[in-house]
Amino acid sequence: MRKFTQRIVGGAVVLSLAGALAACTDDSDVEPEDVPAGDDEGEEAAADGGNIVIAVDSDVVDLDPHGSNDTSSTHVRTNIYEGLVEHDADMELQPALAEDWEQIDEYTWEFYLTEDVEFTDGTPFNADAVIATLERVTDPEEASPRAFMYDMIEEVNALDDYTVEIVTEYPFAPLLAHLAHDGGGMISPTAIEAEAAGDHNLDIDPVGTGPFELDNWSQGNEVVLTRNEDYWRGPVALDSATYRIVEEQSTRIAMLDQGEAHVVNSIEPANTSQVENSENGDIASVESLRMDYLGFNNTAEPFDDPDVRRALSMAVNKAEIVEGIFEGFGLEAIGPVNYQVFGFSDDIDPIEYDVDAAEELLADAGYEDGFEAELLVESGNSINMQMAEVIQDQLSEIGVSVSIQLIEWAALLDATDEANYEMVLLGWTTVTGDADYGTYALFHTDSHGPPGNNTFYTNEEVDQLLDDARRETDDDARIDMYREVAQHVNDDAPMLPIVHDEFRIGISHDVEGFIQLPHGVYDLRETTISGEASGGY
Repeated sequence: MRKFTQRIVGGAVVLSLAGALAACTDDSDVEPEDVPAGDDEGEEAAADGGNIVIAVDSDVVDLDPHGSNDTSSTHVRTNIYEGLVEHDADMELQPALAEDWEQIDEYTWEFYLTEDVEFTDGTPFNADAVIATLERVTDPEEASPRAFMYDMIEEVNALDDYTVEIVTEYPFAPLLAHLAHDGGGMISPTAIEAEAAGDHNLDIDPVGTGPFELDNWSQGNEVVLTRNEDYWRGPVALDSATYRIVEEQSTRIAMLDQGEAHVVNSIEPANTSQVENSENGDIASVESLRMDYLGFNNTAEPFDDPDVRRALSMAVNKAEIVEGIFEGFGLEAIGPVNYQVFGFSDDIDPIEYDVDAAEELLADAGYEDGFEAELLVESGNSINMQMAEVIQDQLSEIGVSVSIQLIEWAALLDATDEANYEMVLLGWTTVTGDADYGTYALFHTDSHGPPGNNTFYTNEEVDQLLDDARRETDDDARIDMYREVAQHVNDDAPMLPIVHDEFRIGISHDVEGFIQLPHGVYDLRETTISGEASGGY
């Protein structure tokens, strides 16, 4: 596995990446005690208390682990739900609700569940909960956008109350990494049954085993979580965590500076010095598993023509964007797979910036006079707005007149899920660390819409490569397959990969033990706040 180094900035644990991510292997030799467990020390920490305020730029879409595949929702859900396994601060797989596991053969895994765990509704966590959760996410009637991560699971069998057998349809190398994903969060079977009967709504009323539970969600305003007093690892130090939705970055920074927030997300590079000069906080950053891209609706004219998409891609100067907007925090993307993800290869031909060639290709496609197009951008996302303005200017050089449409996050997701757009700026974080998640969701025909293929790209050869890569057990062969996928994507240009950015936050000096992982999730289990802030904001 790839190793990470840690550095302390502004009281937070910040992770910087070093080395290449290797394939996820059987971590059954990891001892349960490597993961924080409930003990006297944890219960003493709970007395520290306090409410941590996290100012974020986007609201939650839903709180169902089998629901929306967006980052804002994942941030909150991962502190409510837990999976059988989890990623630690080094992105290593560790035991969670499964204290150990064993791969019996290429198709069969046994998981030995953690005992004496309860959901926040009092339902015991056991084999029945695992079966109910995995059956729900793969149920076609549920139509979960996360189903693609688990649809290779053929059987889930209870060998006893605390031993579960998972049988896959074919050998699936990244199974453990997928089970560590937010979509693998275990849900109370009582809540699942109640929802099926129409008496519960997991979108707004989550029931997990995590360190926090939902207190209140005021849509468009804030999400408030309170400490799970019966958390099986021992109650966390914080009394509560408030995710306050504040679209304007300048307002979020002011909240940190004025002591109204402990953590503020999505700080653009140009404003890092403003945060660093604050008396109350500092910048913390981590190299991410993210890829930001310009997406084209492959079903809408003229973007259904690959020559048009290639022409537009060639007319965008990614180096100018990375140098001018990201100021050293991001790396130019040569393809759709993040350079730290298993499956990345630099042995591909990127789309080169060439305005003359772009003009010629656009003319050959029948658009010598250019055309008009609309570019969707999330409102409040200042970095994407800056990128949109640069792209608007660059595409005007080949006669393409771009109008920028600012749109609220949930509405943007709806538009892209339904192919109701022309161009869009989006990002994708390969949270599992394996290219299967970063490519199957974005480029497989079966993933059109909510699972992630919002460009509605279709290529039978790519589909076959992605299917084969899921079944392949040889790491080198998998890397070759993902290299071919990346080259097809560059050649067909359903999207233009632009940059692998870092995740930057502003964090109060009063906060300690706050962990931001490379896939963007905030781990609050070890977080404490001191000084006046401990009384809550």
